[in-house]
Amino acid sequence: MNQPDTRNAMSDALLTDLIAALESARDDDAVRVVVLASTHESTWSAGGNLAGFAADVPLVHKHFGTDRFPSIFKLIGQLGKPVIASIDGHCLAGAFGLALACDLIVASEKATFGTPEINVGVFPFMIMALIYRNVPRKKTTEMLLLGERIDAAEAERLGIANVVVPREAHAAAVADWAGRLAKKSPVLMKLGKDAMYRQMDQPFEDALDYLRSQLTIAFATDDIQEGVKAFFEKRDPVWTGQ
Repeated sequence: MNQPDTRNAMSDALLTDLIAALESARDDDAVRVVVLASTHESTWSAGGNLAGFAADVPLVHKHFGTDRFPSIFKLIGQLGKPVIASIDGHCLAGAFGLALACDLIVASEKATFGTPEINVGVFPFMIMALIYRNVPRKKTTEMLLLGERIDAAEAERLGIANVVVPREAHAAAVADWAGRLAKKSPVLMKLGKDAMYRQMDQPFEDALDYLRSQLTIAFATDDIQEGVKAFFEKRDPVWTGQ
């Protein structure tokens, strides 16, 4: 994200560009992992574009515009490739939802997270479902109603951030995780990530049946055979993506 003048406020233009970039990554077989980062020195994203909330446009067009939020959340879940949120600064409001939609969050010690919308007479409706699915319920309610921020250490304690590292080590930590993910079988990664997304809100028994079917599909891939063979031959696997 590279709109420093607005601290990467999630305007229609920014969200449209992000959707286009993610779709391009999804459709490019050479892409194995996506890292979502910011060029701003202190902010990953300040969240929703408040100027757009007060814009003098027909209400129905504001409604149509908000479709970009659920579209990008669903796109990340259905991307078939892991997405890392590389957060080295403030991650607020709608951007907090964007980060939670990502598969992994690597944060620096300077990162903060929060839902300050209530403080300006708004409410984080568009990201509420993501927060309740990622953060303990009482803590979510506290964040939504009080509009306060949490620091990186608290985010890691709550399981929001997977790892928190010193700022000077942040870029290397992100690159390390991205490199490790990129070495995995692309076809098994897609099957696995698709299954993670699909089973999340299924009833337990339905989820078991669905996941069993995905295991059967995995058995049919060349990569699963190669992975097992490489393990017993004590060598690195050579993935074909088939």
